[in-house]
Amino acid sequence: MQLSVLVLVLFCLCLSVYGKNKHEGSIKHDDPMLNTETPNYKEYCVIGAGPGGLQIAYFLENAGRDYLVFEKGYGAGTFYLKYPIHRQLISINKRNTGKTNKEFNFRHDWNSLVSHDESLQITKYSEEFFPPADVLVQYLNDYATKLNLKVQYNSTMHDILKRKDGLFQMWDQHNNAYTCKYMIIATGIAKPNRPDFPGHELMTGYEDLPLNRSEYEKQSVLIIGRGNAAHETAQHIMGHTNLIHMMSRSTTRLSWATHYVGDLRALNNGILDTYQLKSLDGLFEGDVRQLVLVRSPVDGRLYIEVTNTSQSTPGKPNLPPIDNDATREGYDRVISCMGFKFDFSIFHPSLKVKAAGKARKSKYPKVSYMYEAIGVRELYFAGTNTHSLDWRKSAGGFIHGYRYTVRTLHRIMEWKHHGVQWPAVKFSNPLDLVPHMLKRINEASDIYQMFSVLCEIVIFGEDNLSSTYLEAFPCGLISRLEIVSGHKVPGAVMVVGMEYGKNFSGAGKDPFHENRVNGEASQAHLSNFLHPVVYYYKRLPTDQEYIQKHKKWILPVPDRNFHIVEDFTTKFDGYNTHVLTLRRFIEDTLKTDSRHWFADHCLTLSLTSTKLPIGCNLTSIDGSSSLAALSQMLKSNTIPAKFLPYESLKY
Repeated sequence: MQLSVLVLVLFCLCLSVYGKNKHEGSIKHDDPMLNTETPNYKEYCVIGAGPGGLQIAYFLENAGRDYLVFEKGYGAGTFYLKYPIHRQLISINKRNTGKTNKEFNFRHDWNSLVSHDESLQITKYSEEFFPPADVLVQYLNDYATKLNLKVQYNSTMHDILKRKDGLFQMWDQHNNAYTCKYMIIATGIAKPNRPDFPGHELMTGYEDLPLNRSEYEKQSVLIIGRGNAAHETAQHIMGHTNLIHMMSRSTTRLSWATHYVGDLRALNNGILDTYQLKSLDGLFEGDVRQLVLVRSPVDGRLYIEVTNTSQSTPGKPNLPPIDNDATREGYDRVISCMGFKFDFSIFHPSLKVKAAGKARKSKYPKVSYMYEAIGVRELYFAGTNTHSLDWRKSAGGFIHGYRYTVRTLHRIMEWKHHGVQWPAVKFSNPLDLVPHMLKRINEASDIYQMFSVLCEIVIFGEDNLSSTYLEAFPCGLISRLEIVSGHKVPGAVMVVGMEYGKNFSGAGKDPFHENRVNGEASQAHLSNFLHPVVYYYKRLPTDQEYIQKHKKWILPVPDRNFHIVEDFTTKFDGYNTHVLTLRRFIEDTLKTDSRHWFADHCLTLSLTSTKLPIGCNLTSIDGSSSLAALSQMLKSNTIPAKFLPYESLKY
């Protein structure tokens, strides 16, 4: 009997150990890194069915790849079921532009994802300029359903690791194991960022805020943070509070001054009015890490203290060292609006995924310009969690930006993993190249929204006339062009990017000053607003040259540089101001004549010159001989009757 009990105990203990190992990431071995089984294998695993995850799923689906998206919620975009707390998006939904060009109109649709289905546009879901978040949730679920994307819901993945055999492995909440060759993390920046200082537990987090405005009636409120979440909160409650104070370690950055959509947007800036128009609300600067938050035993209010040694709370023994501090009367409620950060806990301890920096960038994972984790091969990131690459510079942290960086990631993976070259358009001469370049500058949404991040690349052939045109290529990978795109670069390269003036924008600068606009083509290099900039290189820049470039330049110093003068309508189609100056720059750079010629002029030139311009050497639309060939006929006196001004006489 005792032996049976002992055997049973040992058996249960073994089960317990096995279960523990399994939960920690093991199928067969105590060390999960040594697993060789491939349960539930997929070539691509995508974690997260938010906008970023669905966008990469769309491209994988269209390419016919073996993939599966894992989503912890019961539907797509569940982050937006709760956030933003007050339910209004700050991404614009401009339904009318006066244009019918779909690509141009997509420049002003900040919420839709890229797809071939024209019904899947937020402009068809809401007439609101700033739509409610519930509309986005509905849109994302329709996007997943209509496009037949492969999404597995109610799957909370954890312990993502890379095994010794190179495969990734992970488990869901039921300890079902999954393996894949390539891992794409699209979980966004969804973990609330809570500051850690004495008394932080007395704060109410943005994620836990009551939405009923009556709960703030006659309260004095302190908001920690000064981003859009903080201002959105102030905007929501300001009609019910006694006062609102807002504290942050830096001054307010206005998006219209910085051109960064993550800075304070106009629809949330009501507290700036009530502050500057002396209505009790106010903003002040301070380092949250030096705070102490305490509740007074006398009046029950919350008081902030800069150090533990200067007690200023009623009921405490020491008097405040400064008796006119704006916070001296305390608060009924302190709210933390410190934003969100990436949740690194989904990775197994063996997978060393680094943070992008030690300060504010630390909320993002550290990734390369190929959207791959630094130090972990084949682990990619998609969506807002790649924003460290263009933080405070472009729109990569927002749908209207990362819908294109996700496409960029897909194109990179297509060449790297499957040998599919970067999509390209080929031209035999500059006459055809210039119109295409102008079309992209005036219509393309990708280089427009991801300005200074995505560029147009023109690879010239050995003849310096034919070219291969790559659209929306990462500017930061110019030195790796051949490796990333799969296209050979035999010689010169031209790069076109959209840029603001180098010294125009920034916190504290006035973007509305009287001389802000420059309309002279000869002064195009002084343009302030978003405008095209052309870089010409006789050879590809090296990695070292890119690393050593000036921090305000998106590319290394070129052999030649050209600016197309700004236009606040962002239409660069003025014949003399925009078109002609670009054509002349290309002509001068390539040492060629790219004008179009009338037939009679070409005929005259053919009789007086041994070399005709390119425009006279082109085959006519109907496929008949070029004027250059006609010239040879004239000189050899063998002109076919169809070229004569009258029918040839027959004898």
